[in-house]
Amino acid sequence: MCSGRGAPLIPLSPPIIHIWFNWGGQLTCRSSAKPGWGGGAPSPSLPHQHLEGPRGGDLGGTGGGRTGAAPVPSGCTGTGAPTGQPTMPTPLMALLVALLSLCPPCRCPPAPTQPHAIRLEGDLTLGGLFPVHARGPAGVPCGPVKKEKGIHRLEAMLYALDRVNGDPRVLPNLTLGARILDTCSRDTYALEQALSFVRSLLPPEGGEGSCPDGSAPRRPPPERLVGVIGASASSVSIMVANVLRLFAIPQISYASTAPELSDPGRYEFFSRVVPPDSYQAQAMVAVVRALGWSYVSTLASEGNYGESGVEAFVQSSREAGGLYWVILGCTGLYWVLLGGALGEALGALGGALGYTGRHRTILGSTGRMSSAWNREVLRPGQGGWSPSTLVHTGPYWFILVCTGAGGLCIAQSIKIPREPKPGEFAKVIGRLMETSTARGVVLFANEDDIRRVLEAATLANLSGHFSWVGSDSWGAKMAPVQGLEEAAHGAITILPKRASVPGFDEYFTSRSLENNRRNLWFHEFWEDDFNCRLPHGTAPHGDAAGAPGAPVRKCTGRERIGRDSPYEQEGKVQFVIDAVLAMAHGLHSLLGEACPGGGLCAHMDPPDGRRLLTHIRRVAFNGSAGTPVSFNENGDAPGRYDIFQFQGGNGTGAYRAVGQWVQGLHLQEDAMAWGSNSSSPPPSVCSLPCGPGERKKPVKGVPCCWHCELCGGYQYRADLLTCLPCAPHLRPTPNRTACRPTPVLRLRWGDPCAAVPLALATLGLMATAFVLATFVRHHETPIVKASGRELSYVLLAGIALVYAITFLMVAEPGVGVCALRRLFLGMGMSLTYAALLTKTNRIYRIFEQDQPRPQGR
Repeated sequence: MCSGRGAPLIPLSPPIIHIWFNWGGQLTCRSSAKPGWGGGAPSPSLPHQHLEGPRGGDLGGTGGGRTGAAPVPSGCTGTGAPTGQPTMPTPLMALLVALLSLCPPCRCPPAPTQPHAIRLEGDLTLGGLFPVHARGPAGVPCGPVKKEKGIHRLEAMLYALDRVNGDPRVLPNLTLGARILDTCSRDTYALEQALSFVRSLLPPEGGEGSCPDGSAPRRPPPERLVGVIGASASSVSIMVANVLRLFAIPQISYASTAPELSDPGRYEFFSRVVPPDSYQAQAMVAVVRALGWSYVSTLASEGNYGESGVEAFVQSSREAGGLYWVILGCTGLYWVLLGGALGEALGALGGALGYTGRHRTILGSTGRMSSAWNREVLRPGQGGWSPSTLVHTGPYWFILVCTGAGGLCIAQSIKIPREPKPGEFAKVIGRLMETSTARGVVLFANEDDIRRVLEAATLANLSGHFSWVGSDSWGAKMAPVQGLEEAAHGAITILPKRASVPGFDEYFTSRSLENNRRNLWFHEFWEDDFNCRLPHGTAPHGDAAGAPGAPVRKCTGRERIGRDSPYEQEGKVQFVIDAVLAMAHGLHSLLGEACPGGGLCAHMDPPDGRRLLTHIRRVAFNGSAGTPVSFNENGDAPGRYDIFQFQGGNGTGAYRAVGQWVQGLHLQEDAMAWGSNSSSPPPSVCSLPCGPGERKKPVKGVPCCWHCELCGGYQYRADLLTCLPCAPHLRPTPNRTACRPTPVLRLRWGDPCAAVPLALATLGLMATAFVLATFVRHHETPIVKASGRELSYVLLAGIALVYAITFLMVAEPGVGVCALRRLFLGMGMSLTYAALLTKTNRIYRIFEQDQPRPQGR
């Protein structure tokens, strides 16, 4: 028995990825009919390798779903492919043909165990990639159905297609079809599924082939696949984008935010309606700086999202800083800043300005302003400024542009393994506590890792120690913080700006098993959402019907979403719809250019993916929620984020909007709440500020950390890093932040300490004057003559000078007073001791002469 779509699947076996290529349009022989191909029991072996659905061939209808390929007569053989498709690159074609030749001609895969594709007929087909199921356990590709991230988003694409096909202003007289695949939240499995998008573009191994009766094989019409919507996870989008770019198929993602997808050299045909994490990282850096933090740790889940998110955060923190425009007045003096000596040049420039009195005026700033030039603009080290541009605007004036350093340091950068071992998260908390002053922690992690980190912090009794800043993977979700409100209190989270789509709520809540047969996985959603079991269905989470623990209540089919089960629109629904609308607007623009007469023409069969990409990048319209949709040159959407804070405790909590980031941060600090009823965020710094008179001594390699050293001696703190000596006539202030004139300390005439010396000096002078008067009066008497009149006068003069020095010591210092102090003190003592020495020598000689000389023998 033959099958037109059951082509041989070629196994590719690289070390990691196991891929089955379903060769486009190839016909092979089956030794026997496959039960389950028409809806019977499928073969249990290799359930995940086939890319098609078991119901309705590859078209995946449920019950009354659409069908596509016509049956092929029994016993036919041959190969063939639609003509007129884009040519695949020669090296890849040669590889695939070589691998095809290794496969036996009639090797057919076993039928799948569950549907893997939704097919909606249309003139043009859009591919769709959604994580309908979670990642399965080891050996099983798919796990339980994902209601919000899977079914909600898939239905959003179907809803958007209905809107486009019902709008006569977009793609008139044309219908958009779809081929939607399940990625099962696994990148390697998603790649296997995505290969079916390019199946019809692969050339046949040879010839059109023929059936034994000589008739040509009947084949379904080729799909005109024009683009792909998806995927969700960045790792999946990266894998799929690498394949789609080989065939020039544009791709628009509704949730992938990894920064590396912005590289047009590697992902030329990738676009997204959500902003990349590079914008998110800028917003998170702005939040961290607004909280006054300079020393934080980062946590990342292993994988593209977490690792590239942290890398973007670190890069943004390095680039953060203000911009200063400084105009310098010059009189013919030209400053030349060359090479890597910018710091030295700026220091010399600052010195020239400070000591020559050059005029300077700060014109404007996008950062924080300061009037202290040396302390803010020219300060070296942490948070300092360095010149970037010197522009000559005339013979005497220059404009110097200075950019500021980010002033943000990373204390710990921890990666959470993809498969964490027991106790791994306790080790993470232990590593964070190695730098306990870094209380701010930035997370780029998935929901499970976030919850486990909070649990580990709670078990370590550190619920209020850390302050978390979470990316959009945390967002405003309650699942990561359920039961951990104390540990999550004060967490700042970020989400791309979004709004609910009212029309989708009405559409989705009206879905039922009767009116939604086109969704192959809707019955699984129904069973899981209403906790019931459909007849002949599969119990939720893959449990066999009747297995222990499976629901026993049977579904009636009369249940209603939102009435019999809780419903809340999933956050990415808006972006799924916008992605479909962006693709439709791009196609509409391309059709208007390529087919002016309307409808499909030869230029659009097949459509040119490169031209379509150009038109997609040019679209600009208001999306499903009224927000503008556009792309930059890299295919990224503009960055617009809402800032939330989780405020909880005592087992309850809620997210509160506290700001937004739209090309700049707007934070409502008065709306934020912190631990212990504090009105300010906890500090997250490496070193506390130095006290007055202390300078910072930076720790090598960590600009946010320093030791404080006291300026000693006659030094004062010139700036945060430098101590300088005061001028000779100046002394440092008590807090050593400046110099001041040296204070004059002297005795006052009325001081008690001066009264006694002055009284004794007065008495001494009076006594000296009395003796001198007596000597003058009895100048000619024998007694005066015998005492040595001249030497006595000299001695009395010296004694008088010594007594007079006391008055000079108490007098206010001055040039004359200080000179007389030095003169009189030395002169008085010299006269006194000289007179005494002379008189002593004279008396000695007198007595020496009166002694008789001995007679000689």
